[in-house]
Amino acid sequence: MKKLYMDYNATTPLREEVRAAIIEDLVVYGNASSMHADGREARARVEAARGRVGELLGVPAKTIIFTSGGSESNNTVFETMRRLASDKQGMPLTKGRRGFITTAIEHPCVLNSAKYLESLGFKVTFLSVDQYGKIRMEELKRALNEETLLVSVMMANNEIGTIQDIREIAAMTKTAGAWMHTDAVQAVGKVPVTAPDLGVDYLTMSAHKIYGPKGIGALYIREKAPLFPLIHGGHQEDGMRAGTYNNIGILGFGKAAELAKQDLASYGREMGELRKRLRDGLLAATPNIKINGHPEDVLPNTLNVSFPGAEGESILLSMDLAGIEASTGSACASGSLEPSHVLIATGAGPELAHGSIRFSMGMGITQADVDYIIETVPPIISRLRSMSTVV
Repeated sequence: MKKLYMDYNATTPLREEVRAAIIEDLVVYGNASSMHADGREARARVEAARGRVGELLGVPAKTIIFTSGGSESNNTVFETMRRLASDKQGMPLTKGRRGFITTAIEHPCVLNSAKYLESLGFKVTFLSVDQYGKIRMEELKRALNEETLLVSVMMANNEIGTIQDIREIAAMTKTAGAWMHTDAVQAVGKVPVTAPDLGVDYLTMSAHKIYGPKGIGALYIREKAPLFPLIHGGHQEDGMRAGTYNNIGILGFGKAAELAKQDLASYGREMGELRKRLRDGLLAATPNIKINGHPEDVLPNTLNVSFPGAEGESILLSMDLAGIEASTGSACASGSLEPSHVLIATGAGPELAHGSIRFSMGMGITQADVDYIIETVPPIISRLRSMSTVV
């Protein structure tokens, strides 16, 4: 039976070059914090990898700190803002500010961080989105005021692929005197992401979304932007993130970043062509379906489709039996029976939200693979609809 992985937004396989870099580093056993020769060699490799990650974002290496992944990076930003807001002395641009603004379609690690702050008494505004998943700039403008401390808006949505205009959002945020953070985990390596051009203070990324290893991520901190450690301990990362350096993960991340920068243009072009082929094929072969997300400002590899009259989990299991591995939404929310909070926020009803499938493509996917999906999925939908009690 054919096996076809279409869940690259959940995680990506290691590229062969990344695997080779990790294997090579296994022999470098020195602790990167040690001063002897083996430690210095390990540290040199860490710093070289930091430089490659910085180059991918167009920023100096010193503005990058390594973390365990996107969730830790995002939590570090929110904890920093909590500390700033709790500082009785205050800092420039922060004194008296206790307001947070984010969106209704963020990744759970941002949504739950914001809800936690709300439970502590901070004011949190969750911006709504339009039918395509775009925030309304006028709503953001009304929400921004002299009490706003942080605006956190994801660059690209993990479920529907919609891309926000972070540059405009950041400009509005800075005019209001607040700090700007973007979770760019799904955007980095798929579309151009140059942090200085975006105008953000903080940017989150993760290695396993760009064909690197799991358990390693990074946080970009604009020079002079405040940061407090989430993890206390040793002096690693200039005291901003304690813990023994994950050399193997960092080296793999560095190689993945180098390759992502090198392949960015061809990746976007090839994935965009495959996405269009899949979208057009499913629309032509399957009656009464809905494409979710923005028609133009969307990740080139991501296609979210709702199949009214068929339940998402049943579709997923039926596709899995046919060798097609996809998702009903975010991998981090896969244990929930609730409909996608992203689709609900776009105005889709529970039926559409429950009957949605996310196809996320990546390197190695071919036109023949896409054609197999177009050939296989419509009969599955037809069969499930014939069994459905939904009128």
